[in-house]
Amino acid sequence: MSISTQWLEQRLSKGEEAPFSFQYGSAASAEWLSGADRRHEVSEPDEHRRIHKLVYSKELLSVECVAVEYVDYPIVEWTVYLQNIGTQPSPILENLQALDAVFAGEAEREITLMSQRGSEHSVRDFEFYEERLEHGAGRVIASVGGRPSNGHLPYLRLNASNIGISLAIGWPGQWAASFSRCEGEVRVRAGQERVRLRLLPGERIRTPLIAIQFWQGDSVEAQNVYRRWMNEHNAPRPHGRQLSPFVAACSSHQFSEMEKADEDNQKLFINRYLEEGVPLDYWWMDAGWYPNRGSWVNTGTWEVDRMRFPRGLKAVTESGHKRGVGSIVWFEPERVTTGSSLTEAHPDWLLSPPETIPQGHNAFPNWRLLDLGNEEARRWWTDWVVRFIEEEGIDIYRQDFNIDPLSYWRENDEEDRQGMTEIRYVEGLLAFFDELRERRGGILIDTCASGGRRLDLESMRRAVPLTRSDYHFEPVGQQCQTYGLSPWLTFHGGGIMHTEPHRFRSAIAPCNILCFDMRETSIDYETLRRNVQERARLVPYYKESFYPLTPFSVEEDVWMAWQFHREADGSGIALGFRRQRSEEESLSVRLRGIDASAEYELTITDERHRCEKRRLSGRTLSEQGILLQERTKGASLAIHYEIIKGADTGCEE
Repeated sequence: MSISTQWLEQRLSKGEEAPFSFQYGSAASAEWLSGADRRHEVSEPDEHRRIHKLVYSKELLSVECVAVEYVDYPIVEWTVYLQNIGTQPSPILENLQALDAVFAGEAEREITLMSQRGSEHSVRDFEFYEERLEHGAGRVIASVGGRPSNGHLPYLRLNASNIGISLAIGWPGQWAASFSRCEGEVRVRAGQERVRLRLLPGERIRTPLIAIQFWQGDSVEAQNVYRRWMNEHNAPRPHGRQLSPFVAACSSHQFSEMEKADEDNQKLFINRYLEEGVPLDYWWMDAGWYPNRGSWVNTGTWEVDRMRFPRGLKAVTESGHKRGVGSIVWFEPERVTTGSSLTEAHPDWLLSPPETIPQGHNAFPNWRLLDLGNEEARRWWTDWVVRFIEEEGIDIYRQDFNIDPLSYWRENDEEDRQGMTEIRYVEGLLAFFDELRERRGGILIDTCASGGRRLDLESMRRAVPLTRSDYHFEPVGQQCQTYGLSPWLTFHGGGIMHTEPHRFRSAIAPCNILCFDMRETSIDYETLRRNVQERARLVPYYKESFYPLTPFSVEEDVWMAWQFHREADGSGIALGFRRQRSEEESLSVRLRGIDASAEYELTITDERHRCEKRRLSGRTLSEQGILLQERTKGASLAIHYEIIKGADTGCEE
């Protein structure tokens, strides 16, 4: 029996201790659960999953825990649902923790907590923090402002001398997690940060989704198990197909997003990319295609600006489709500015901020929040956008979210209903994503949220971050974004607007957005074409096992390197970056996942796209390593390796 199965059975099958907790009136959940009627059902919807449904009921309250055990992975997940099954309001329900469990270890073991910075438009986005949990000490980590990866990523790891757990939280709202140690035990609690409410008759709420991976041995290998689980059981499959890497392009940096864009210049840019031999999968139209009173920030009037697009966006999307180029179009339904048609027509659908907006929150007095917990409002937006997507020929739906919603939610809670506005909002958002995908044949959703601030597990099951951060182009930050997100996510994206290979390689991701001014003839189009061709060879590996080859660092005087390894055929890639102030001309790295008994052919491509072939034994690669050499500061190397010859390396013999 696996550790995850044993752990789950102790808490669900045998009912010894629930993995969640709450306070209900004067009773702690342990007391309430022990006196409640209990029903446990198990089903197996497929060969990979076993679903446990555990229901407790007593007087006014029903508590249902739906847990999923993954047969092929040491991972369990659950969500808790609470419902008033009576005819009168319930006592106060508070301190609701979706996860509340003690993980036992040995008192003398060193226990470390690994967390990461979220997206903050900074070179340090997704930076790793590792800290020892001392006896008697505690640590609280929370998102900031109501967006789940603003401030901190909702992914954490406990390591007790190569035994540990990884924790993923699914809640596109305000979450908090606490860790406290007593001798060898660590108590972990996580959930929505604030819940204190009465449930009205018939009302049902949910907690955040909790997923826990149990692992032993190498924490990097454990992360690759998690990546495979993400690929197999979580990643969106648009139109029923596995998501493949792609290249998009936009004119956002030439036309103030879309404020100065029109039908003619959009078509011009598409045509220019293709004329230069740069193939595009998608053309990207971002913020500002609607009437906006001079700034894309003014949202809430959802119609095409016919002065600039007299035939609608379809004139652009249709032109692209004829040339094999799909379309990505930006929307931001949740943030609404005063003076828009929506504020005039339906102020009852909008949440207003408090008089004093909390310091550090991205919100303004003239911004409103479309209440997705209002079923009428959500229904209107869903129907409108489904119709708009069809009429305008849109292939990928991009949803931004440039507002911190927490103060709006809490301002609109009643005293004995704290947390309810947020809960209903989160439920509405997820319902919208689900319905949009259902009604549009599994359309791919891009979740932006100011660049990478909605990366929780529930969102990642429905959408992908095509802009993982709004910190664009600068190479150190781009390298760190790939390094920081790859342990958890297998699909993300970023922009590119430089032809120098090291800058281009720094930003390579499963989705890349080319941001060049195609009116310029001085661009080095030959190098751009080479970069795009090289990317096409490298990027299929980005869904495979990820191995950091150097420590994470934002410093300019070091090398950074990583590897992606395909277990199926033993091939892979490695990228090495000598940063701008690094005095070291070489870096020795030992590749991971290598078969020591095999012979490997390596193709090493330098900053000038010059190729060198080497033949090395697997034992040499994995034990002695390979020396990456680059005499130029601010330069890079791309390495492809394989056991069997014949792959297209892009190197001219």
